[in-house]
Amino acid sequence: MTILIEQLPFGTDLISNIFFLFWFFKINIFFLLNNVCFSDIQADETTVHGVNETELVVDGVFAAPETNAFGHNFRDYTAESARQEGVENFYKINHLNQTFDFVKKMRAKYAKLDKAEMSIWECCELLNDVVDDSDPDLDEPQIQHLLQSAEAIRKDYPDEDWLHLTALIHDLGKVLLLPSFGELPQWAVVGDTFPVGCAFHDSIVHSKYFKENPDYNNPTYNSKFGIYSKGCGLHNVLMSWGHDDYMYMVAKENGTTLPSAGLFIIRYHSFYVLHKSGAYMELMNKEDKENLKWLHIFNKYDLYSKSKVQVNAEEVKPYYMSLIEKYFPAKLKW
Repeated sequence: MTILIEQLPFGTDLISNIFFLFWFFKINIFFLLNNVCFSDIQADETTVHGVNETELVVDGVFAAPETNAFGHNFRDYTAESARQEGVENFYKINHLNQTFDFVKKMRAKYAKLDKAEMSIWECCELLNDVVDDSDPDLDEPQIQHLLQSAEAIRKDYPDEDWLHLTALIHDLGKVLLLPSFGELPQWAVVGDTFPVGCAFHDSIVHSKYFKENPDYNNPTYNSKFGIYSKGCGLHNVLMSWGHDDYMYMVAKENGTTLPSAGLFIIRYHSFYVLHKSGAYMELMNKEDKENLKWLHIFNKYDLYSKSKVQVNAEEVKPYYMSLIEKYFPAKLKW
């Protein structure tokens, strides 16, 4: 609000005119000061507790948000929502069907790498058509999750370019959901992974549904170590089939030069019962334990970077193309 000098009720009396001039300047100064304060308040509202909500950054470092895109705690499988009901049903089917024999069959089938021949970035673009039904935290296309994870890590670990690329590609195995890759059901592609060939741990999400799994009562597979031995190393353990193991196979067989920690992250990033609950630690060897340190670092960004705020893929593409060229051949067999 501004009062113009022409609007003042000047008269012929000198004292009255001086009074009105004083009143005029006082009122305008009042509104001027309030406008400045209000602008400051509006500017402050873009930041909450020092966190830039657009980039989820505090003092230049990635900050984990308190809630997911739906307003619930991350990985909260008890929160009541329509999506949670679908997630629980997903795990019911997953736990029924992920058997030792099923995993061996799928690994043999996809080890042929005869589904496609394309670059890493071409595969990233395919994930525009993929949404993970097992994820209680996000319902955005998967390419956004990859870019959000990679960009968040890039801010905090600018010198670890292999980790940036690992974040970008860690979920590329979800192309198994697409028709050209067999159009596998969601329960055979996504969700938390776990060992098969030994007892199912109670800490696995929705573990109650394992009771209907044929391996649950099989004495060969239902003891603590099952067919494995203490300290045998995770590379000797069959994991439930899904995008993690598939992408690991693709990367390894195509001769990636990523360090072993990168391959470990790709293969076990969904093995939450290990890196969150400490289950199955007795199967790990020394190298596994070293690589687990990097997986713990990666997990923060994989889980908490999920957001409705999208990354502009074309802006960051040149950087990630340079990393792809460094660590992978131009074309890969899938």
